[in-house]
Amino acid sequence: MNQSEQQLYVKALRIAQFVVFYNIAEGIISMISGFHDESLTLFGFGIDSFIEVGSNLGVIYMIKRIQKNPVSDRTQFEKTSLQITGYGFYILSVGLLIGAVLSIIENHHPQNTLMGIIISILSIGVMYYVANSQTKTGKALNSQPIISDAQCTMMCVYMSIVLLVSSFIYQATGFGYIDAFGALGLIYFSIKEGKEAIEKSKGNECCSHC
Repeated sequence: MNQSEQQLYVKALRIAQFVVFYNIAEGIISMISGFHDESLTLFGFGIDSFIEVGSNLGVIYMIKRIQKNPVSDRTQFEKTSLQITGYGFYILSVGLLIGAVLSIIENHHPQNTLMGIIISILSIGVMYYVANSQTKTGKALNSQPIISDAQCTMMCVYMSIVLLVSSFIYQATGFGYIDAFGALGLIYFSIKEGKEAIEKSKGNECCSHC
């Protein structure tokens, strides 16, 4: 491996490390704010951020492995990490579905969704930048796993858009059911992310939405 490739792998590693720390901060703030404001969509978004942490820990391990041996096979640690992540997304989907149904039945309205707007706008900007950086690095290294992770990062952007739309509509109109509908939108993408993680644990590098 030449010096240029080594530098690119270091860059890919730093991006993955940044995503871990960002998702931890985002998850904490989103869950606390979602609980305080009684916003199911924001709370679920926070849980998703923590599940993403587990996924990106697997990515960090993967990059370090590729640095040492670019043609090495995925380790059992990576496979287990991906499987846990995948099932975590499925569990989140079930929880969100139950929460959404109860919210509709009880006609529950969030107290406020301003934090949802702020967090989602920030997340869209950060994750879009991260996805572009991952794509450029992956192409420069001709690394399909890194390119695949870039494509999967875009899923976070889509989930942020769901949070933004639902939070903005409620803030502008006071339409309470939109929070439950936003949670249903997160369910859709959580299931896709769960499927993607399970498929990658089996050796399929392409995201389920490619």
